[in-house]
Amino acid sequence: MSDENILFSDKFDGQLDSSWSWLRENPSCRRIQNGGLEIRVEPGVADTVKNALLRPAPDRSEGTYAIEVTVTNHTPPTQQYEQAGITWYHDGKPVFKEVKELIDGGLYIIPGRKPMPTKSVRLRLIVTADTWEAQYRPEGETDFQTADTGQLPPPGNDQVSIQCYNGPEEEHHWIRFEDFCIKQKTNVHP
Repeated sequence: MSDENILFSDKFDGQLDSSWSWLRENPSCRRIQNGGLEIRVEPGVADTVKNALLRPAPDRSEGTYAIEVTVTNHTPPTQQYEQAGITWYHDGKPVFKEVKELIDGGLYIIPGRKPMPTKSVRLRLIVTADTWEAQYRPEGETDFQTADTGQLPPPGNDQVSIQCYNGPEEEHHWIRFEDFCIKQKTNVHP
């Protein structure tokens, strides 16, 4: 779009950009192949997630930003709360997530609990100095829909992550992440 400038992009085409870092890295449960990063959905929750890929977030005090990534389930989720998507960290702690999550047998975009029946979805998290807007675009659609909006703590030591967790212990479920980018939005209208 002409009202956005790309500040960072990673197509996962062979290796990760050097600005990424791993949280609780488990190299045997991740791979880069065919233009995507694939991570096994391991057991765990927000505070114990394995193979979370983090990078510095843009300074929200300087504008409005959009963080985007495409999330595809290689294996249909089977475990309650199995999920994958974007997590926002503030001072080293997860404070917000926009994910595709299995809840009571149905797939949803969280926050907002919007039904998400497609195998693949483009997630878009829009952040300002004090707000977030979680958007998503199901596979095959052209327009983003808003799932929910809310507040963020004041800008500080912020990081953005792509991650998956709450996977089954005995099964190997894989999530594919593609075309990660951070854009600064220009011509933002109230």
